[in-house]
Amino acid sequence: MSLRGKQRIKWAAREMPVLSSLVERFIKTKPFLGVRISACLHVTAETANLMLALKSGGAQVALCGSNPLSTQDDVVQSLKHDYKIPVFAKRGVKTRQYYQHLKQALAHKPQLTVDDGADLVTFLHTKSRRLLKDVWGGTEETTTGVIRLKTMAKLGKLRYPIIAVNSALTKYLFDNRYGTGQSTLDAIMRATNILLAGKVFVVAGYGWCGKGVAMRAKGLGARVVVVEVDAVRALEAVMDGFEILPMMMAARIGDIFVTTTGDVDVITKPYFLNMKSGAIVANSGHFDVEVNVKELEKLTTKVTVARDNVREYTLKNGRKIYLLAEGRLVNLGAAEGHPASVMDLSFSNQALALEYLVKQHAGLTPAVYPVPSIIDNLVAELKLRSMKVSHDTLSPKQKKYLTSWKIGT
Repeated sequence: MSLRGKQRIKWAAREMPVLSSLVERFIKTKPFLGVRISACLHVTAETANLMLALKSGGAQVALCGSNPLSTQDDVVQSLKHDYKIPVFAKRGVKTRQYYQHLKQALAHKPQLTVDDGADLVTFLHTKSRRLLKDVWGGTEETTTGVIRLKTMAKLGKLRYPIIAVNSALTKYLFDNRYGTGQSTLDAIMRATNILLAGKVFVVAGYGWCGKGVAMRAKGLGARVVVVEVDAVRALEAVMDGFEILPMMMAARIGDIFVTTTGDVDVITKPYFLNMKSGAIVANSGHFDVEVNVKELEKLTTKVTVARDNVREYTLKNGRKIYLLAEGRLVNLGAAEGHPASVMDLSFSNQALALEYLVKQHAGLTPAVYPVPSIIDNLVAELKLRSMKVSHDTLSPKQKKYLTSWKIGT
């Protein structure tokens, strides 16, 4: 298993040229020399490359999983045995063991934290408060996690500065849109092997993740319906050529449902009862709260395993509903997550944001900060360079014009 994991890690590295370029610099400059970093992330081959990049810069890293179904066990084995990195994660763990892994990662006494959903930060602030005195700062990668952290900051509960990596343009415009779009469709097709062309595909939420899923489903010939509570986003979806419906109306016609909102109870009892027999339900949000599985179970007389990562729920009304990946994030539960090429952008932002915190943490107060634009632009430039793409630059005259206010007609 260790060999297979190592092969996956190296395969992913082929598609992560920006992170590889950072590794070359980190080996020389050692920006994290002696710094203890605890990370709570999806333990995938791409994540492994981030951990190796930080280690190459002198960091002492410890890693735990950020979701019970997103861990790739062969990658865990390789990180432990081939690269001597402590990892606390196993696919399919129960809730109690999941939180034990968080505790083990924090026993590392981190000076920096890396989070994907804010579980590590929350645990640190509630169960391991004695460790807070040593923490300089942290990063958060997801929309869901940033929402939680901003709430903590607003309530005065956040005790150290955190950079919201999700705020980087080179993160959410690509990871959230192209990564989630492709990996979600990949997971649905792997799990079900159904043809998407001609199906009514319902996307709940039209943020960047929802946009990506809707775009990819449309490209495969599905009739896409968007459910959205925000008027501006709903208008945007209409202008993008999608049909907008309330969930109750969408429930009656949908063949496939995907939630991408980051909120709770997006699909609940009333919607299950109105779905046609054979409806497929999946969640692509970070936590398993968007599809209310407990309410689905109460409506059910029989549950069977139809395929790997597919559970068939036979309702009391005789209809059948198929739930993918237990209602957890489907792109990692039923597939391999985002392609390495897009994670190259996100994890390069992570690495550079952590380097920034090492240098600047003393001047930062406990708050949620955006990724500095200089980091965002550097990641974009490095990615374009790796793709052999050149672009124009402003002339001195153009720069002057853009910074003046007297020049008009």
